[in-house]
Amino acid sequence: MWMPVFVLAGIGFIAAVGLGIAARIFFVKEDVRIKGVMDILPGANCGGCGYAGCAACAEAIVKEEAETNACVVGQTEVSFQVAEYLGMKPKDTEPHVACPECQGGTRASRKYDYSGFDDCRAAMLYYHGPVACQHGCIGLGTCVRSCKFGVITMGENQLPQFNPNLCVGCGECVRACPKGIISLISEKAKILHWNQYTECLAPCRQKCPAQINIPKYIQHIKNGEFADALLTIKECNPMPLSTGRVCPEPCNLACRRTLNDEPVAINYLKRFSADWEYHSGRRLHVPVASDTGQKVAVIGGGPAGLSAAYYLRRLGHQVSIFEKLPALGGMLRYGIPEYRLPKKILDWEIEGILELGITATCDVEFGKDFTMDFLRAEGFGAIFLAVGAWNEHELKIEGNDLQGVFSGIAFLEKFHRGEKIHLGEHIIVIGGGNTAIDCARSSLRLGAKSVAIVYRRSRDEMPANPAEIVAAEEEHIEFRFLCAPNRIFGSNGAVAGLEVQGMKLGEPDPSGRRRPVPIDGAIDSMDCDMIIEAVGQYPDLEFLKADGSPHLQTTKWNTIDAREDTLQTDVPYIFTGGDCFTGPGLMVEAIAAGRYAARSIHYYLMEGEIPPIEDRQKKFIEESLHQSIIGVTSKPRVHEPLVTLEDRLGTFKEVEGTIDEEDARYESTRCLRCGIYCYDQDMEKLAERELQSGATV
Repeated sequence: MWMPVFVLAGIGFIAAVGLGIAARIFFVKEDVRIKGVMDILPGANCGGCGYAGCAACAEAIVKEEAETNACVVGQTEVSFQVAEYLGMKPKDTEPHVACPECQGGTRASRKYDYSGFDDCRAAMLYYHGPVACQHGCIGLGTCVRSCKFGVITMGENQLPQFNPNLCVGCGECVRACPKGIISLISEKAKILHWNQYTECLAPCRQKCPAQINIPKYIQHIKNGEFADALLTIKECNPMPLSTGRVCPEPCNLACRRTLNDEPVAINYLKRFSADWEYHSGRRLHVPVASDTGQKVAVIGGGPAGLSAAYYLRRLGHQVSIFEKLPALGGMLRYGIPEYRLPKKILDWEIEGILELGITATCDVEFGKDFTMDFLRAEGFGAIFLAVGAWNEHELKIEGNDLQGVFSGIAFLEKFHRGEKIHLGEHIIVIGGGNTAIDCARSSLRLGAKSVAIVYRRSRDEMPANPAEIVAAEEEHIEFRFLCAPNRIFGSNGAVAGLEVQGMKLGEPDPSGRRRPVPIDGAIDSMDCDMIIEAVGQYPDLEFLKADGSPHLQTTKWNTIDAREDTLQTDVPYIFTGGDCFTGPGLMVEAIAAGRYAARSIHYYLMEGEIPPIEDRQKKFIEESLHQSIIGVTSKPRVHEPLVTLEDRLGTFKEVEGTIDEEDARYESTRCLRCGIYCYDQDMEKLAERELQSGATV
């Protein structure tokens, strides 16, 4: 009977010895700090950190394989608690929220209905899903079920709705979406993003040089969310007050509503949002990333320079602007008259940009008062050249040196700087651009008895803003189309008149406009005592010849040469953009160039190389070019309030006013909220169409 006892005891002894040996061989010392970090982490186990749960994340942080801000749910607060517990340097976390790209109007047509699918990923395997739009949401709610925080609900038209206040940026919905239309967006990502062909882009957004999400901010206005509307605009344009007054609205040319109706008053709505902030007496908070320790110099305080400075500062860099003239603003201040852009409006807008922590030094000329070598010695890691196009082309005609002949930009600059101008009574302005119109309308307000504009092409070929041409006609400025200046004649050394050559339109030139051709014997003369020539501008690049400045490559058009895809010159730390790169352009184009340059400079400073933008949208997306729209009834467009002709002449008061809230809310309802294939339709028309079409197979 003792034998079984001894056998069992022997087995137990051998097992104990084996376990003891195994414990020594396979002993793993547990780091108590892992549990401590786990206690700090929220315990969501969402996987947004990239690790298999909070335990794995905590272990990676303790082993310094992950940053203290690895937890996307806890974000900055948890990052600082973890860093304090471990005695490590804390790292700030920029919040990310999930954002769907598919948010257009009435859904695109369905290819089929199949009740066997309840998962977007499965449906994607079957002819790429049931919706015709390749960019659009399938709508079966896989993202809704993937979210552990109740952020997503399924809304109208089977489109998911996101609550950004609940989103922790875990990325589960991004991983669940088979169409790739959900992404994690931070404030930095919004600045660095550029339109791509794979996105759902409304035609107006495709045409906007600044790439503003126009349907989104109009929808905010429709909902009465004016602050959100303005912040949406400022993601791509830091100067909506100014652009809301002077932008010629290229987006309107692409508005899909023009197929049946007048275009949406996009610029009026932008101006309304910006003026809402201006008149509120407080500025909206604009987020600025934590300091990167990098310094950037911006040469030129016009729209391109101000835009670049604004976005570079928001990306966390220290920015200094250097301006040749007494005040910032460039052509906005010294070229655009008060009746179009009041300087108090411009001042307020520029102050808001500088208040982000940007320094500005005016009355200093690059190449004379400071050099590139000086900037490098001061620790600036990158330089952005945005010097504008301040030089003007001269007409090579007889009499150009007579007293009373001015260049357009010089005339406007002298006036805006308060310098005395000996104004004539009868003035002729030569040219067809916005500068010519500004000179003509300003001359009339300064007291000229008559003003005429001479242009060698027809009215349709004028590059000036059409609205400005109409306003000039209303103010009784005479237009002499198809007339080219032949010579200036004078009396006692002063201007007495202009001889003009009659023209006709021939074949198109490289710009696409029909070339003016002289008509034999069609010579006429016009009496005047002052002539303003506004026939084209180009950048002044003399500073590149100064000692201490690098010899950058220039083009045959006297612009700075740089890579179009990065705006980087042949000197890696020097970037350029705006008029000194493209030649004279629109304000909104300069603003876009500033943001684009800020992207390149940011990557250059932080990563040493600039990643290309894959599939960057430059031309219209073919599928978005509809030939007709259905289910849309005509609705009259809102028009801006105007100062009467009697009240505007003789003064520089602002001619155009801002629409009120009632008109803004109404005009926002005219927006079709377009996507690529889709757009909002009148609901009664939509219901009628669905009844007529019946069920799909």
